Amino acid sequence: MRYISTRGAAPSLGFDEVLLTGLASDGGLYLPQSWPQFDAETLRDLRDLPYAELAIRIMSPFVKGSSFEKEFPDLVRAAYAGFNHPAVTPLVQLDSHLWLLELFHGPTFAFKDVALQLLGRLLNSALQTRKERATVIGATSGDTGSAAIEACRDRDSLDVFILYPHGRVSDVQRRQMTTVASANIHVLAIDGTFDDCQDLVKALFNDEEFRRMAQPTAVNSINWARIMAQIVYYFAAALALGAPDKPVSFSVPTGNFGNVFAAYAARRMGLPIERLIIGSNSNDVLPRFFEHGTLSATEVVPTLSPSMDIQVSSNFERFLFDLWEQNGTALADAMTEFKRGQRLSVAANAAALARNQFLAFGFNDQQTVEQIRKWYKNTGILLDPHSAIAVAAATKAQTKTPCIALATAHPAKFPAAIKQAIDFTPSLPHGLAEIMTKPERFTRLAGQLDIVRAHILKHLSQPVDKKRMAV
Repeated sequence: MRYISTRGAAPSLGFDEVLLTGLASDGGLYLPQSWPQFDAETLRDLRDLPYAELAIRIMSPFVKGSSFEKEFPDLVRAAYAGFNHPAVTPLVQLDSHLWLLELFHGPTFAFKDVALQLLGRLLNSALQTRKERATVIGATSGDTGSAAIEACRDRDSLDVFILYPHGRVSDVQRRQMTTVASANIHVLAIDGTFDDCQDLVKALFNDEEFRRMAQPTAVNSINWARIMAQIVYYFAAALALGAPDKPVSFSVPTGNFGNVFAAYAARRMGLPIERLIIGSNSNDVLPRFFEHGTLSATEVVPTLSPSMDIQVSSNFERFLFDLWEQNGTALADAMTEFKRGQRLSVAANAAALARNQFLAFGFNDQQTVEQIRKWYKNTGILLDPHSAIAVAAATKAQTKTPCIALATAHPAKFPAAIKQAIDFTPSLPHGLAEIMTKPERFTRLAGQLDIVRAHILKHLSQPVDKKRMAV
């Protein structure tokens, strides 16, 4: 399997290199050169497999030729052995037409665990084979950071630096990162928004001198391995409800577009998905694009669903690559123009094609609270604010097929939103309650590239060669 950049100028790479590189050298994102295909007969054969075994079957084509191809099944089984539900990603029925896909049964109680518990193991295996070290650098709007830290803590081959927007994540999300005492973990509170953190990470990856010195690798969904692992739970859910003989729809709460792109990838691979529905909060850059065909970033608005407080959706470039008919050079020019003016428009035929692929709806905080209250009253099921938006979008879409809304986090991670909706604070599950009294470790930094860059280089576990710094 070879991988190509969305901007066309970077060389094609194998899986190991894509895993360790993260962002392509031309600033683009990697995608498989062709999509593995699963026909109806093959899909029927996959029914009733345990989650880990299904994951091995779905992902194996993507890692073909990698250094850990033979070891891959064992790495997958180990990644999901620690989840606290035997189904890993269980389905719960909300009503006759609507289902909830619970993705929060991993160690940090968020959907990011599904990908990152595997990604951490893949990184460590590849680096050990090469006898190399790497620096994990990631931006988080809430859950990616803690999931990455949990997956990479205490691994000898990795230093980890996670950037989050100071004051813009929930207390539980912050403490899941800042209470980890492992020596290889560094948490950086950045003055700014998630988009600012994301821009800093991209700038570091585009800095050739920094790349030589720190050997950075990505754990954000700009890393293809994240998307690859997320594809699996769409197959698992659809097969459980009768695919391929019965199509389904999915409703995904999304800000950075990675989770819903994994659903798009599953459809490209042959999974019968009728509708892909996007739920956004007041930062409704995606609904506005699918309505008008123009991607326009405005100021980030803080909401009760902070993991979606995003205006620049990094993974959207992977979808734009298809809209640009895989013309990387033209897309690179368009993305340069977008970075300059925070605005990008597509042709009318491309806009129509996009609307044919996705439905998108935005919901404000009041609507989110109403959804939490409604479903708790009707079913006794407590939704976190992101999952509530997915359910709201699914309801509004009125699909003809069964619709599966993604529950992306445990509601106890967002006590303020829950209390506002139903006037009590949910109990923290085992593993979260203890972090509320632990001491925190983090460094607050201005959102300036030179300051963040210098801090990372200073705190690498292996000192940077001064001669290399002078290059």
